[in-house]
Amino acid sequence: MQPPKYSSLRTVFLICLGILLAIALHALPVQSQTLSEKILNMERGLEQEFEDYFGEDLAEVTQTPDEIAQTLARVGDETGTKPAVLWSIPRTDHLHLVLITPTGTPIVRDLYDVPTPRLRRTVQRFRQEVSNPNRPSPMVAARQLHEWMIEPFEQDYLKPEGIDTLLFCLGKGLRGVPLTALYDGNKFLVEKYSLSRIPAFNLIQTDYQAMNQRQILAMGASEFQDQQDLPAVPTELSTIMWALGEQRLMADQWEGESRLNQQFTLPAFQQLLRDNQFDVVHLATHAEFRPGHPEQSYIQFWDTQLALDRADQVNWTMPPLELLVLSACRTALGDDDAELGFAGLALKSGVKSAMASLWYVSDFGTLALMSEFYQHLGLTTKSAALREAQLKMLHGDIRVEDNQLVLSGGRIDLPPELQDAQIEDLSHPFYWAGFTLISSPW
Repeated sequence: MQPPKYSSLRTVFLICLGILLAIALHALPVQSQTLSEKILNMERGLEQEFEDYFGEDLAEVTQTPDEIAQTLARVGDETGTKPAVLWSIPRTDHLHLVLITPTGTPIVRDLYDVPTPRLRRTVQRFRQEVSNPNRPSPMVAARQLHEWMIEPFEQDYLKPEGIDTLLFCLGKGLRGVPLTALYDGNKFLVEKYSLSRIPAFNLIQTDYQAMNQRQILAMGASEFQDQQDLPAVPTELSTIMWALGEQRLMADQWEGESRLNQQFTLPAFQQLLRDNQFDVVHLATHAEFRPGHPEQSYIQFWDTQLALDRADQVNWTMPPLELLVLSACRTALGDDDAELGFAGLALKSGVKSAMASLWYVSDFGTLALMSEFYQHLGLTTKSAALREAQLKMLHGDIRVEDNQLVLSGGRIDLPPELQDAQIEDLSHPFYWAGFTLISSPW
């Protein structure tokens, strides 16, 4: 039998231990709630940026980090993917990173050696590395950005959880980054993940429907009065219809409509949307994302320009449009307003996903990527279809032989205007890294 004094000490010890455990258990939810609230506030801040830019109220920020993780798990199960969302938000004195995977616990990294001025200088060098296809680059800035944005999570979280799809939510200074060309010294990011950029997770549509046997409207212009002609557009439109139609097995074939030049007017476009149930709209025409307010940015039709601030006046969403593709874009990279408009394209038009290019790639490069992209669309997720096309270009599988463009599903004759093009190698990031999916990757 223990002496009384030792029994008393033991009792006191156990009581103190119980109190400490109670305090610790009580503190855990408080810490969790604090982190959850910080992420909700970050999402609200991003929402406010887009509301201020477009001058209107947008969707409410309601999903907590736990609910975001549940959504990722649900859509992952529906699509056979392993998605994660990564926020990269520049602050004045550091780069703020948050990762949420389907397992649920947010992982936060704050890089205080990456203040905004240093980040913007690196982003500018990165753009220079990918902008000249005739000059090889050591991709120093591409490696640096990969080190900052990806490496804090890759070995401990992305790889162990088998993540294959990344949704990037980017803040000011990063929205114009060609994410697919981030480089780890051995592989580009597109070689490891399917990618999309989102305005905020609470601002995207997360329902999923398979893209098989859908309807497409493909329109565009090859001639312009005040802008550079796009001579490959007729071939681009016909190739899209071929890739979704006769090139496929009967069970996977799409139907649709195609219009060119004088038939590519805004009234005709609106009428076609009213009279048909299209799932995808492809516009092969100039689109400019310019500095200043949304009315400065536009999509060019044959007869007029549709300003970005009037994009929601078009009936894109009855029925809901799965995908809007702009195949000849130009963005004022480095300008926060222009990049905000680009990132908000799907948001303003109300479509589930948009695909566009950060810079004007060239008729030849655009024809190559779009022709390959549509051979995969509907057979996998949208982001995976874009990734397949980019990988084919990166690895040299898309090439020119005897005035024909060789694709994974066959060959197409080049239009006469491109037969003398001095482009032999489409593997440089200039040709494929500018194309990006905006909003839902599914």
